[in-house]
Amino acid sequence: MGITRRTVLAGASASAAALAVTPSAAAAAPSPPGDVVGKISVGYQGWFACPGDGAPIGGWWHWSRDRFQPPSPSNTTIVSWPDMREYTRGYTTAYPNLGNGQPAQLFSSYDDQTVDTHFRWMQQHGCDTAALQRFNPVSGEGPTRDAMTQKVRLAAERYGRKFYIMYDVTSWTNMQSEIKSDWTSKMSAHVSSPAYARQNGRPVVCIWGFGFNDPGRPFAPAPCLDVVNWFKAQGCYVIGGVPTYWRQGINDSRPGFSAVYHAFNMISPWMVGRTGDLAGLDSFYANVNVPDKADCDASGIDYQPCVMPGDLSSGHRRHGDFYWRHLYNMIRLGSAGLYVSMFDEYNEGNQIAKTSESAATTPPGIRALDEDGTFCSSDYYLRITADGGRMLKGQLALTATRPTQPVVGGQPPLPGGASGLRSRANNLWVQASDAGNGPLVARGTALGAWEGFDVVPVAGGNVALRARVNGRYVCAENAGAAALVANRTAVGGWETFRLVRNGNGTVSLQATVNGRYVCAENAGAGPLIANRASIGPWEQFDLSTV
Repeated sequence: MGITRRTVLAGASASAAALAVTPSAAAAAPSPPGDVVGKISVGYQGWFACPGDGAPIGGWWHWSRDRFQPPSPSNTTIVSWPDMREYTRGYTTAYPNLGNGQPAQLFSSYDDQTVDTHFRWMQQHGCDTAALQRFNPVSGEGPTRDAMTQKVRLAAERYGRKFYIMYDVTSWTNMQSEIKSDWTSKMSAHVSSPAYARQNGRPVVCIWGFGFNDPGRPFAPAPCLDVVNWFKAQGCYVIGGVPTYWRQGINDSRPGFSAVYHAFNMISPWMVGRTGDLAGLDSFYANVNVPDKADCDASGIDYQPCVMPGDLSSGHRRHGDFYWRHLYNMIRLGSAGLYVSMFDEYNEGNQIAKTSESAATTPPGIRALDEDGTFCSSDYYLRITADGGRMLKGQLALTATRPTQPVVGGQPPLPGGASGLRSRANNLWVQASDAGNGPLVARGTALGAWEGFDVVPVAGGNVALRARVNGRYVCAENAGAAALVANRTAVGGWETFRLVRNGNGTVSLQATVNGRYVCAENAGAGPLIANRASIGPWEQFDLSTV
């Protein structure tokens, strides 16, 4: 797709405003709570494909500029790198290896497990509703899009999420007739799903792109109004993804579209690319969002502003402060609901889905979440979304202070990067043998890739150990009855340890799964195992930073 939403930039910025400005009337939404009013909706592209995944479109769809060649530094659309540790299948690119030496792999949205993983994350982090993007289905991507709709439907049903169709009319020449045919012949069938979003008892449809003043959306007002009214006549609740300056009809908005905008049941103005700092967010709040909502309230239209985590590649995120300010501003405004842009848009850098944390899991030349020097767990922006959703629903007090910490427990990994554990049993370093495929053994004579671990704080004041060599968490296998192995993609009970600081300056690890201490068996000659009831020399380690 030649023109993306990212390329639509505002022609002017709003004037500065103080954070203390509040709307004159934070009226309740015209509609009662439903599947979009009072909820967190996330834009879901689902548009990544890889050779061999079975997608009809074929190639490295949306990962490469030339999709018939693998992604590489010279053939890429990638701005952020996904955290791949929870995907069961990856596709090897032409990028150099990750910092930990592992091959640079990417996921395919067409894999059922990928969609399943994403919707599980949505369930775990309070993303209520997914807006499934649907571009011109008559084009070559149509069959792949059709299949993705079914995959999203099944995942939404499985994880108790809602979803709706969000049509993007970009470069859709025969949009006026074909969008109606597509809904009637294909997409309306999904309304029967219990997971299909409804508002005011009606199935939700969004149309993104009417009124934008750019060559990719050249439509006149009359055919656009016809489409909006047609969907309403089908019994749909229709959301409009509209230009930032829709109300004024200037800059990114074509003149003469006021009747089109006011025909929508809900208005969701675009914001990506409009500002990259806190002052800009506050300025938009006072000078654009407040009068926008007043117009919507007066017209009986629900207001769903777009909120964004910030462009990672441009350094906008400020380790979560940018996203939280945007959430805070739009919630104190009294917005009907929020639209997060986007869930999975790694090729435009504004994703909230799990993202590579550091150079260890990122190929050279791409920024990780620690780009400003603050370590952030890969799920950090999902956790911010969860807290924002609680604040929207009144479950968390309205606060301008970000309550979400960059890592669970509020403390980053130990300073300086990777850490090493030297056994007091034999004075050798613990290593994830066989590049992480074998058990942990105290046999390293120096700190290298196999001997490096991240000490990651987790719930309850405990820690997890993540091996740098493969990015996987150390597990006390078989509930502690078998040797420790760095083979897990997520932290559970078997991957959780209490870090005990001993009086002689050493540390010991107590597995929470069985309450036993980790021992370098056979004076360090055997694999590490959590099997001791007390701490002796074989259970003590010197903790050092690489």
